[in-house]
Amino acid sequence: MRVYYDRDADVNLIKGKNVAIFGYGSQGHAHANNLKDSGCENVIVALRPGSGSIPKAEAAGFQVMTPGEAAAWADLAMVLTPDEGQADLWLDDLRDNMRQGTAIAFAHGLSIHFNLIEPRDDMDVFMIAPKGPGHTVRSEYVRGAGVPCLVAVEQNASGNALEIGLSYSSAIGGGRAGTIETTFREECETDLFGEQTVLCGGVCELMRAGFEILVEAGYAPEMAYFECMHEMKLIVDLIYEGGIANMNYSVSNTAEYGEYISGPRVIDARVKDNMRQVLARIQSGEFAAQWMLENKVNQASFKAMRRRSSEHLSEDVGEKLRAMMPWIAEGRLVDKAKN
Repeated sequence: MRVYYDRDADVNLIKGKNVAIFGYGSQGHAHANNLKDSGCENVIVALRPGSGSIPKAEAAGFQVMTPGEAAAWADLAMVLTPDEGQADLWLDDLRDNMRQGTAIAFAHGLSIHFNLIEPRDDMDVFMIAPKGPGHTVRSEYVRGAGVPCLVAVEQNASGNALEIGLSYSSAIGGGRAGTIETTFREECETDLFGEQTVLCGGVCELMRAGFEILVEAGYAPEMAYFECMHEMKLIVDLIYEGGIANMNYSVSNTAEYGEYISGPRVIDARVKDNMRQVLARIQSGEFAAQWMLENKVNQASFKAMRRRSSEHLSEDVGEKLRAMMPWIAEGRLVDKAKN
């Protein structure tokens, strides 16, 4: 594994370019503001007319252009819009407007790896993927630190696509923590697998299942929420800080013993087989194709699943309990009024 740091990058490379940030959501606001604070003077934000993010970007001091205008202006287009709309963005605004010899970059490999976008041969194509949400990318930068980033080069028309990518990574804070070299395939497939089987899919289903089982057994929903959801942060923070061994050092012997004898009964060979099937669907492109098809029908089933999830009893219980703990809101990462 090759890791690069600020000392390996020339941040002046990115300072000398016109950088257009497409999108001003979680990642977009972080990249744009970090670039500006690193001394990149030619950074604009590309948003469609009527976007609710326009006032937020302008309030932060950025010039806002339409996607087509930004594409014609940019030396580097960093695409930080949702995956499902990137192919249309490329066809409608980027492909024919970007000048010869310019570069297009991404923070996730899906559109390139699964050929939803087929860049022109004259362009550099690279990825800078922070390993954290945009709000953390911004907050860590502001405090003088950084979030590790992944860098991958898919197309090196200029001969220095990697150098430009490393410069960009350093400008958003990645070089402070380390920029790890990978490929679009590796980033995309491992990222989707982690999200679906562990981080978002697996953990959320596990927490909801635990909550439901306790409530069905007659325990108070508030107790079920504390034990199966609220305290998840305590455990994850310990793992985040020093791995599973660090967590086991901190919890009681009773908890650790229960982990060893009951964990494998929950996550058994059948669960691992199911996870392998998820990985196979990702690798084959079946998941990406299904997700793109879902977007062609206006995300009908996706929105229904989102609604059902938001209506789960644990959401109401959690909202009431969090109101008793004001320090949670005081330290929140997400401020919907700003990003």
